[in-house]
Amino acid sequence: METRIRDLREDHDLSQSEVAEAIGITQRKYSYLETGQQPWTDELLDSLAGFYHTSVDYLLKRTDIPKPYPRKKNF
Repeated sequence: METRIRDLREDHDLSQSEVAEAIGITQRKYSYLETGQQPWTDELLDSLAGFYHTSVDYLLKRTDIPKPYPRKKNF
């Protein structure tokens, strides 16, 4: 998982600091997460998926399709 997350960041030409700021954490914490030294929380994965406009399943390598799932409509 960490490789895909790092690859996404690098593919977007972003620094760890830029992504960390966008999802509301410090660069140091992001570095620990990206290298697997700390586990990702559901909330952080959701924030990261929203930032990259993809799905959590894509981040977790459960799918190779980066397009996010459609949102449910509230009736």
